Amino acid sequence: MLTTLLSLPTVMAFDVDPAGDLLIGYDGSGVRQIHAVAADGNWRALTALDDTARYARFIPDSRQVVVEHDSGGDERGQLSLLDLDDPSGPDGLPVLSPLVHDLDYFHHLVDAKPGKVFFTTNRRNQVDFDLVTLDLATGAETVLYDGGGYLNSAHVSPDERWVVIALAGGPGNSVQLLLVDTAAQAITELTAYDELTYQEGPSWLPDSSGFVVASDRGRDRLALRRYDLGTATWADLMVDEKHDLAGWVCPDGEHLLVGTTDDGVVTMAQHKLADASFVAQLELPTGGCAARLMAAPDPLWSSDGSYALLNHSSPIDPLSVFRYTRETGEVVAVESPEGPALPQGLTHPESHRVTSFDGEQVPVFVYRPIGGGDGSAVVWVHGGPEAMAMRVWNPVVTALAAEGHTVIVPNVRGSAAYGKRWYSLDDKQKRLDSVKDLAAIHEWLPSIDVDPQRTALCGGSYGGYMVLAGLAFQPERWAAGVDIVGIASLVTFLENTSAYRRVAREREYGVLAEDREFLEAASPLNRVGDIRAPLFVIHGANDPRVPLSEAEQIVDALAKRNVPCELLVYADEGHGLAKRINRLDAYPKAFAFLAEHLRTS
Repeated sequence: MLTTLLSLPTVMAFDVDPAGDLLIGYDGSGVRQIHAVAADGNWRALTALDDTARYARFIPDSRQVVVEHDSGGDERGQLSLLDLDDPSGPDGLPVLSPLVHDLDYFHHLVDAKPGKVFFTTNRRNQVDFDLVTLDLATGAETVLYDGGGYLNSAHVSPDERWVVIALAGGPGNSVQLLLVDTAAQAITELTAYDELTYQEGPSWLPDSSGFVVASDRGRDRLALRRYDLGTATWADLMVDEKHDLAGWVCPDGEHLLVGTTDDGVVTMAQHKLADASFVAQLELPTGGCAARLMAAPDPLWSSDGSYALLNHSSPIDPLSVFRYTRETGEVVAVESPEGPALPQGLTHPESHRVTSFDGEQVPVFVYRPIGGGDGSAVVWVHGGPEAMAMRVWNPVVTALAAEGHTVIVPNVRGSAAYGKRWYSLDDKQKRLDSVKDLAAIHEWLPSIDVDPQRTALCGGSYGGYMVLAGLAFQPERWAAGVDIVGIASLVTFLENTSAYRRVAREREYGVLAEDREFLEAASPLNRVGDIRAPLFVIHGANDPRVPLSEAEQIVDALAKRNVPCELLVYADEGHGLAKRINRLDAYPKAFAFLAEHLRTS
């Protein structure tokens, strides 16, 4: 079943033009490529890149598409133009011409407007990201923002006069909002770093008079707030003290799509913009997410506001695109090319709470073995750390359950989607408290008929750090570990990661110049003498976030102590495995490793 699950294609919507044509990311070939889907449902391939197409947008009032892509997963986005009327490229595809190319730097596509493209780049000093607009007719570039910091996102107003920048630069998960006046070349600070505040990208009103943003400023949960440019004032639009909210303004200026997050599920509803009053619930597949998908764009409104496209997945449904018609409430799937049949017997997880060392309740999802199990289990820890495990499609988790393992997916402290208080409980000196949550989960396992002595840790990125930390700080608890692009030492990670990344990550983990002693103490590499569980490590050679050296040093240290360990390195991958061919090589080997070390004696 693993091969089938890993081969199921995913579909995501990137853009829609006034004629109803869609730009779709589709990985039926094994690597995500850009496709155009006409209003009549006809599919047309636009790219055949060796590497993942990361994002794409139509250039309005033209027959061009701008595409962001990288090389070998290195995340150094390069921008190219596709001419939809010139099929003289390889295999009859549109010609792909370089637009913004410099392989030494990161360039990320922000938006496309008539005759111009907005993008961010760190080419000025490798650390800070600037916001730039490129005139397609002349090739002239205009720098709109170069005030420093890591730009989480940038959002251009419909009239192009304004850009709101979401800037990560404060403590922990904080995001500051800045307003760029493109005409006056002026910057206004809309929110400060005077308190811990996370804010998601704003959604502009169609007349550019203001925007709606999800913010937890002054509260624990993300609420919808409205900013008015004319009066320079904020007002609460919609508040739910128990759930995070997100919102997307309809181009009719009267309606609003609202996403509500509840224990890993995101439901969608239509509301009135004026007073946030409820209009209708969207009838999407249950138990999944129609927003807050880590690798997919937010919902996309058509230019006239008559319909919206939503990227949706669930534990039993691969990522796909649904079309919501506002007037009728109809929700239909955007048909895609056929792939392998979805296996039978897939189920949604159970939701539990585990009491940790200090009385905190850790949310966990439990995926029961498909077809029955033997008491073995895998704890799958998400990355971030300020990300979250949502009830979305994860073929590896599903395949582990199909192998007969119980799979426990926790949102340990530090995870988002459970409030500001929860996501700040692991900041800096509290880092190891999240590792203690793993110990609490281990002690809880017998209550769900799991053998604690046959339980492994698996995770990627920060989840990989948690795997190594669990094995190092709790060596008596775990039978094995699978570390995917994980951090072995917080010190060497910060020293060797990309320059821009170091600045962003020090806010969460600690500053090398000030917190080195603690960072050393919290690093699994410095406790390698305590690790006795066998370890399986997967890493991409081009990882710009967690360097390959993190994997190499932990494997070398364990090999010197004769602890069983194996390292798989993929030369054409970065921070994770984006190519199906590599996933089909790595995960069967990881599954065999787990089967060997979790089997009954």
